[in-house]
Amino acid sequence: MNWHLHFLGVGAAHAVELGSSAVVLERAGVPLLLVDCGPDTLDRYLAAYDALPPAIFITHTHMDHVAGLEQLFIRLWFDPHLRGTTRVFVHAALMPWLQARVADYPGALAEGGVNFWEAFRLVPCTRGFWLDGLWFDVFATRHHVPGTSYGLALDGSFVYTGDTRPIPEVLASRAGTGEIIAHDCGLVGNPSHTGIDDIDREYPEALRTRLLLYHYGSEADGTALASLGYRIASPDERVALPAPMEPRADAG
Repeated sequence: MNWHLHFLGVGAAHAVELGSSAVVLERAGVPLLLVDCGPDTLDRYLAAYDALPPAIFITHTHMDHVAGLEQLFIRLWFDPHLRGTTRVFVHAALMPWLQARVADYPGALAEGGVNFWEAFRLVPCTRGFWLDGLWFDVFATRHHVPGTSYGLALDGSFVYTGDTRPIPEVLASRAGTGEIIAHDCGLVGNPSHTGIDDIDREYPEALRTRLLLYHYGSEADGTALASLGYRIASPDERVALPAPMEPRADAG
């Protein structure tokens, strides 16, 4: 069975030409899980799959990662056959922020009488979650404020950091069996994001060779990162993955 990460967008918040950073895990060409849903993500997803996502994981609640949930709410609510079918996996610590950012505006519909989350199947989690027989680990990252950003890992297959500063101690435990590591990286770091100098300083060579960089600031920045010998993800690129391992005995 073939596994891929399909990068719908790879850009930082201001890099609109690269698309909001979001990725789809595909199994045998079928979308299994969308990670993040920025302002243009749903349009890109529909163009690729001609259907709404069956499941979404939210890494954090900055608007370039969650603004598309309002559009998805509208599409789900007005199709009775789809209403409540899309699972939204989100770390429990993010729920107050996600509620405030996308669900708490007075009147989800102008007509009233609708609760935002009724359109979805909301699944809060902490250590991780089950999806179609697979266990996905969820882990904290470093995105400015502690406890506000989380990454995702599927044993043996991939790690997706979401927005983060370097997390060498986390990746030492979450990416120890050859996983591809999709990592936030721009040319210059800041208090919320990793820069290429951080990558060189914080990560050993054996791990750096497995990095797939995304969330950079422009096409030119991506070219510059690639010129330094790093692999970068491009919009609409599908990256082949190792098959995931059987779930661990302690999963779930």
